[in-house]
Amino acid sequence: MAKKSRQRSREQATTPAPGEVGPRQPCPCGSGKRYKACHGAPGGGDVYVARPFEGLPGECDVVAMRELVPAATAPLRIKGSEDRTVQLCTLLPGAVPAMSRESGQVWLGLQVQHHFGDPSRDLAEALTRALALEEPDVVGLTDPPGPGPRLQDLVLDETLDVTVHDGFDYWLADSEMMADALARANEAHTPTTRLTSVEAAYWTDVGTKEHLRWVMPEPEDQLLTALARLHVTGDDVIVPDARFVGMFRAHGLLAPVWDLPLGTGGDVLDDPAAAFKAKLDEALADTSDLTPEQRSARQGLATRQVTIR
Repeated sequence: MAKKSRQRSREQATTPAPGEVGPRQPCPCGSGKRYKACHGAPGGGDVYVARPFEGLPGECDVVAMRELVPAATAPLRIKGSEDRTVQLCTLLPGAVPAMSRESGQVWLGLQVQHHFGDPSRDLAEALTRALALEEPDVVGLTDPPGPGPRLQDLVLDETLDVTVHDGFDYWLADSEMMADALARANEAHTPTTRLTSVEAAYWTDVGTKEHLRWVMPEPEDQLLTALARLHVTGDDVIVPDARFVGMFRAHGLLAPVWDLPLGTGGDVLDDPAAAFKAKLDEALADTSDLTPEQRSARQGLATRQVTIR
C-alpha cells in the first residue's frame, strides 16, 4: 500500500497541470531540449509566450512572414523614431536579427536562429539596438534580452502593408556588399503571392506542388469546429481538384493548407478565397451541436496539425 502511495505521489508531482509544460517534456520554444534544461532551468530564458504577436498590427501576416513566406517586407513606424525608416523583413543575410543600412534604414528580420521564448520581445530588443547604431552594422542576439518592451509596445501602425518579393534582390536596395548571400538565398527561394481579398493567405509554388497557406486569427477550437462543418458539406475546397491537407500551428495560430492543381497560380485565388471566407464565417457563427459525422471530421482534422518549431 505504501509503495502504491509513493508511486501516486511521484505521478502527481511530475504531471503538469493543464496548460503547463512538464520538466521532462520538450521545451515549447522549439530548441529540442527538455523544458527543465531550457526555459525551465534557472536563467533559462524568458517565459514561453504561446501567442507572441497577439495585438500586433497584421498578426496573421507577421506569423506567415516568420514561418511560411520566403521573401517579403513591410514598413513599420516606431515610437520615438518616426524620422527613421524601419523595414520588417522575412529574412536578412545570414539570418541576422537586425541591421542598420548605409541609407540609415533599419531592417528587422523575422526568420532567425535564436529561441528565447518570446519572439516579440526578441524583435523589440534587436530593433532597439539597431536604432542605436551610429554606423551601418548588424545586430546579433546571443543571450535572452531580459525585461523590456515588446514589438507591440513600439509599433505605431494600425495595419501592416506587406510586399511579397520574387527573390531577395531587395537586400541590395542600398548596398552591393551582399551579392554572394543574395545568390545563395535566391537559389532557395520559392515563388509566392499574397492574396488581396483576405488576410494572411499566401499561394506558393514549391516545384512539384502548389499550395495555399492561410494564417487565421480565430481560436483553435472554434476554427477546427467550423472547418469540420465545411468539410462534411464539401465546402472546404477552394478551387476544383484542390485538397485541404491539414494545418500548421505557429505562435498560437492555425494556418490551414490546401494542395492546388499544378498550374493554378496565385492570380485566380482571390475570388474563391473570399467565397470560402464567407462560408467559414457562417460556420464560425453556427453554435449548434456537431453531428456524429462532423465530430468524426473534427477529430480527423485535429490529427492533421503540424506544430512549427
